[in-house]
Amino acid sequence: MRILRRPRIEEPKVSESELELFGGPLRYDMGWSKHEYARLDLTLWGALKSLPRLVGHTIALAWRADRRSLVTVGATEVGQGIAAALKLLAVNAALHAVLAAGADVRGLRHALPAGAVLVVVNSVNAVLASWSTSAAGSLEPKVERAASEQYLAACERVEMAAIEDGAFRELIDRAQYGANEARHMIGSSVSAINSVFSLIASGGVLLALNPVLLPMLILIVAPRGWGVMRVAQQRYFSTMTWIEHLRASRVLSTLLTSVTAALEVRVHGVGGFLLRHFHRMSHSAESEQERLAKDKARTELAASALQGVGYLLTFMLMIGLCLSGHMSVAAFGTAAMALNSGSAGIGALVSTMSQLHEQSLYVHDLADFLVRADDWAIPDGGLPLPDRPRSIRLDMVSFRYPGRDEPAVKDVSFTIPLGSVIALVGPNGSGKSTLVRLLCGLHLPGEGHIHWDDINIAEADRHQLFAHVSLLTQSFERWPFTAAANIRIGQPGREATDDELRTSAAYAGADRDIAALPRGMNTLLGKQFRGGSDLSGGQWQKIGLARAHFRDACMIIVDEPTSALDPDAEQRAFDQILALAGPDRIIVLVTHRMAAVRHADLIFVLDEGRLIEQGSHAELFAAEPTSRYAHMYRLQAEQYEHLPHHPVPGPARPAVAEPN
Repeated sequence: MRILRRPRIEEPKVSESELELFGGPLRYDMGWSKHEYARLDLTLWGALKSLPRLVGHTIALAWRADRRSLVTVGATEVGQGIAAALKLLAVNAALHAVLAAGADVRGLRHALPAGAVLVVVNSVNAVLASWSTSAAGSLEPKVERAASEQYLAACERVEMAAIEDGAFRELIDRAQYGANEARHMIGSSVSAINSVFSLIASGGVLLALNPVLLPMLILIVAPRGWGVMRVAQQRYFSTMTWIEHLRASRVLSTLLTSVTAALEVRVHGVGGFLLRHFHRMSHSAESEQERLAKDKARTELAASALQGVGYLLTFMLMIGLCLSGHMSVAAFGTAAMALNSGSAGIGALVSTMSQLHEQSLYVHDLADFLVRADDWAIPDGGLPLPDRPRSIRLDMVSFRYPGRDEPAVKDVSFTIPLGSVIALVGPNGSGKSTLVRLLCGLHLPGEGHIHWDDINIAEADRHQLFAHVSLLTQSFERWPFTAAANIRIGQPGREATDDELRTSAAYAGADRDIAALPRGMNTLLGKQFRGGSDLSGGQWQKIGLARAHFRDACMIIVDEPTSALDPDAEQRAFDQILALAGPDRIIVLVTHRMAAVRHADLIFVLDEGRLIEQGSHAELFAAEPTSRYAHMYRLQAEQYEHLPHHPVPGPARPAVAEPN
């Protein structure tokens, strides 16, 4: 029969709307989609066989997080299993007393002890269940917190090369779900253990009543387990078949409510177009839900029929045992209750096992990530660096990104004296940003060496190197914190006074912008939060400059810092950046604004990863016409010098009388 066959996944249903809008099924490539098909090969026997491994892994996580709560959960679950068995035995004793009394009502007093035991067992079971719930509730967030801290700490300490590695980035994306799934595994494991103990209690009582009844329990619970597993698989396979269709319809609903799409939705009439496609796709999904409901009804009917046959055969056997004197009528009643309890337990167990299976895959991703992150970790310790090096020297430095044939930087050598302002210039892709990362210590040279005085940074304490560097880049982080925290985060380990923060803000010209905010320095900079405010691009860059001033580092690297500023603000920003220079500091300026680098002490010109020129502005201009720097400078200057004048048309304005 078709209904007895195991469900199989079918080809994805692709609607006309999906083909027209997306060109086919909409398949996400995200961390949470990695294990979407995890349950496709899960069978009832496979689920039961993997139970010890899955629960054992969860116990290991919980043991590290909170041993006391774990022991409490384990003890209370065992206690509940024992209570379930005692409850059935107490019922058996009560039935014996009732049946022995016959028509003599006074004989019912012999059932009171069993009734009292039943009340006590039920009370103890309720207390144990409550205690288990409390301990598990305490354990779950601790497991999630411990796993999250492991994950975040590992992310924070890996090399920059790991963050840029595609395979490792994918592992980071997948592993982030491990902590949440580890928490859920606690509840799933408790439910699974509870179901197992319920089965063991039922089986133990049946074994005590009559060993021949134990196989009959399997005969009854197997159809129920099959039915629960098949319904779950059918729904899961359907979800996998229709998941891209559902995602596509959700994309349409998201676009209809999107702020960025709102203009075209209204002006271009896109709203009605999207609604028509949404209606078609929703109608297709409704027919699938109807099919699932009918299949579930047939499966449950078949499972009930098979289970009914099992019950019939079991009751016939039990009646035969009673008639032959091998079982009492009281034992008959107790066995019936045990069989019913075991049947309910298998259904809960199968449902829990499928959840545990998928959850464990994400937790495994987390464990795999932690191992890989250790391999990529920035090493602790190393040679100490001077606070203010006399010079930073690059000696034949080369660097190649993984998977690239050509080096990003090739055989670069130069020296930066303390107290100097240098500029890195060159076309896009010339190696400027890579060279900045090498100077910061974010990457180590593949070949050659970088020395702070006589210390090779490959042997130095890298964390100490980071502490000596301040970065102000075009894409610097706009932290969703207060204005004060956005400045103070330039040196987060340092306690800052209000005066120090105001001084840094005033230096960058951000003091007036901050004063205009609703709560001044305490204003939250993030419109996504209640009471939050936002800044313009130029205002944010002033905050970034204030952050660099507050950091007070030995080497300040400024990479395209003025892209969002108007010409006046841009000139002021460059003046402020250059004003940070001093006898105990190095300024590294990376920019396409050639006029901004003319006052640098040294200019290094890069092309295709190689250093092709170096010198001061005057020295490089003296090398015309062969100087690449001079050519770039004049080319950019001519764009402003030879702009044609186009008067802006507008209405004639009345003449204004000159004052007497």
